[in-house]
Amino acid sequence: MSYLVDFKDVSTVGLESSPVAEALAGLRANEARYLKNKFDHDLVLEDADKAAEVIDWVHKILFEERELRIESQPLQACVFEADGAKRAYVFYESGLSINVLYGLAPGEKRAVGFKLSDGMEVTEELADKFKFARQKSKLAGTIRGSYFVIKNEY
Repeated sequence: MSYLVDFKDVSTVGLESSPVAEALAGLRANEARYLKNKFDHDLVLEDADKAAEVIDWVHKILFEERELRIESQPLQACVFEADGAKRAYVFYESGLSINVLYGLAPGEKRAVGFKLSDGMEVTEELADKFKFARQKSKLAGTIRGSYFVIKNEY
């Protein structure tokens, strides 16, 4: 089932199994607001079972670039093109959000971003590999984020 994320009326639809569902919903709404304001794009997510191809692509990049395996269950995901880049989002039960920015033209920016919902601990697989910066959000409280640059072709 597709879900259009509303950043004005924040909802936990699709995230109910997360122990930080409210914070994850705020983080998801924060991403939706950013995409709407920056690219006039509505964030529409699919349940993880319907978005397996997107999740597999993101997980392939994580493993091949940094030998990372995310232990948490993906809940929702999407992929779309905006501003000359393929963009993917995956939201996990733990409260983690991963986004991939993959510039389509040679030499364009390509990176993976991690965001941690307010109240969640840094996951074991990320703790020793990344430092997380904090930012405040009206929708999501305190978000901790990090990223790495993609070096290979996907």
